[in-house]
Amino acid sequence: MKSSRIVRACSGVVGFLIVLCILIALNVVLSNFNLRLDVTEERLHTLSDGSRNLLGKLERDVTLKFFFNGSAAEVDVGLKNYARRVEDLLAEYELAAGGRIILEKHDPKPDSDAEDWARRYGVAGQAVGGMGFGGPVVYLGLVAVADDVHEVIPALDPRAESLLEYQMTRMISRLANPGQARVGVMSSLPVLGRPGSPYAMPGRPQTPPQPPWAVFSEISKDYEVVDVPVASTEIDPSLDTLLLVHPKKLSDPTLYAIDQFVLAGGGLVVFVDPMCMTELEMMGPTSPMGGPDVSSNLERLFAAWGVTFDTQHVVADMQSASLLRGPNNTTEESPVWLSLRGGRVNAFDVLTSRLEFLMLPFAGHVSAAATEDVTVSTLASTSRDAAPVAAMMARMGAEAVSHEFKSGDKRLDLIVRLFGKLKTAFPGGLPESGGAPPLSESRQESTVIIVGDVDMLYDRFCVRELDFLGFKTHQPMNDNLVFFANVVDQLAGGADLVGVRSRGKTDRPFKRVMDLEAKAKSRWRQEEQALQTTLEDAQRRLNELQSQKEQSQQYIVSPEQQKEVEKFLAQELETKKQLKKVRRSLREDIERLGMWVKLVNVMLMPLCVSLFGVGFWAVRRTRSRRR
Repeated sequence: MKSSRIVRACSGVVGFLIVLCILIALNVVLSNFNLRLDVTEERLHTLSDGSRNLLGKLERDVTLKFFFNGSAAEVDVGLKNYARRVEDLLAEYELAAGGRIILEKHDPKPDSDAEDWARRYGVAGQAVGGMGFGGPVVYLGLVAVADDVHEVIPALDPRAESLLEYQMTRMISRLANPGQARVGVMSSLPVLGRPGSPYAMPGRPQTPPQPPWAVFSEISKDYEVVDVPVASTEIDPSLDTLLLVHPKKLSDPTLYAIDQFVLAGGGLVVFVDPMCMTELEMMGPTSPMGGPDVSSNLERLFAAWGVTFDTQHVVADMQSASLLRGPNNTTEESPVWLSLRGGRVNAFDVLTSRLEFLMLPFAGHVSAAATEDVTVSTLASTSRDAAPVAAMMARMGAEAVSHEFKSGDKRLDLIVRLFGKLKTAFPGGLPESGGAPPLSESRQESTVIIVGDVDMLYDRFCVRELDFLGFKTHQPMNDNLVFFANVVDQLAGGADLVGVRSRGKTDRPFKRVMDLEAKAKSRWRQEEQALQTTLEDAQRRLNELQSQKEQSQQYIVSPEQQKEVEKFLAQELETKKQLKKVRRSLREDIERLGMWVKLVNVMLMPLCVSLFGVGFWAVRRTRSRRR
């Protein structure tokens, strides 16, 4: 018995050593093969098709120089982990480029040549871990070099990791295509910034300069952005694309110039709005019941293209409502502040297929009719639980909108694209226009993209400003910035950049929770509307009874009125109880779902390991008994 135990123990040790040797040999053999498997849900370690297409068309070598002093002990562990993810992504670029990408990693230690090169290229360095002079300097930047030109990302901010691949591919694209396309911008708002006033008015501070909006700063890195005055009577034909942002009351000569630019083959993107909150904010406090007109439209051109845009109503969508901070530090869900997710963004169009979340505050709906010559594509729309509400009502708050809301049971288009042979809005031309005869239709297929919201481009509604290593960066709050860049890339010729999706979404809502909330809100809204109807009926009945009394009895409560009041109060109390029950049921469903999620996350893996261990022990015991 003792000898058999010794033999069994020795055989187990020998078996273990044999398996270990096999694993080592297999690891050595497989190390010569590039076998990679990305098991993340969002394919975080796999390059997008747009990046692969661009890398496959490189005609000259590009050297990527990654600067990070990870050897410094003072560098945060989180930053080191992020730098490791950057290195993994750079390795993907190197593999996909087929030898055209050369990757270099540099550790800019103090007083080293690598630190000197980092400073020459403009890579940002920030002192950390020390008080004042003498603290270690952290570098985390990327440089792309091709021949005698280079592009640089001075600081790779971990908080903007979702745009990391886009930034890298765009940097390589600028080296591969040094010639910039020209993009014109015409707007009644200071989207390209505004210089400050050199003189101060008496009693008022000097007006500081306003920087460009973040979305326009981004496209200016890839394209030559040209400011086109709103009173222009001619559009430069060398422009590849024209962006119209909040066009208000444009003159016929300006509309004619835009019309001819589009028919001649220029791309056009129009952002119109029934109620531009950005313009209201820039005007200062105004009365919610009045104030200036802050809508915009392109009515004459739209009519010629079969498009209508309603400037009197904004879109309310109960299934796309956004949670906002209300007065007295409360929260409310606004159905006119649209958060578009899932099927509300076209997943089958290259321009929007990678987008997951668009935010459009106080947007309007666009109606476009397709013809034999023009196709219409919907890029974003509402759910079926949507309807237009008066713009004046929208200013009164979410509660007022919810009380008056009645679902239209159909989707409303918010962003559409026209493609084909468009007709002119000026068939006879302009009487005072000279020169070449006007175009009556498109020379070739024209592309026009119409967006029913302007506010989605404003910084407050799409990005957060961050400071990293002394540089100002922007962290996207949603996919508005990516959508805008995709639109410009598609029309201005950078089609490969359209296919580069943003990586690692920070907004990952629980869909099951959202479905529960939507279901409860629908029922709650019906209860509220029933209560409102009861209130109105009771008030109407009281008014009727009041009108039947004589003048001397106007201030005396009759028995009939007293009965109506008591009946109404009882109905009101019962309805409020039902509303509380709906809210309580909603909270209980969400809490129950959260409990199951926690149970699965905390207990499932230990339970599986325990079951495996018990099963393994049972099998071993059964085998030992048979022996």
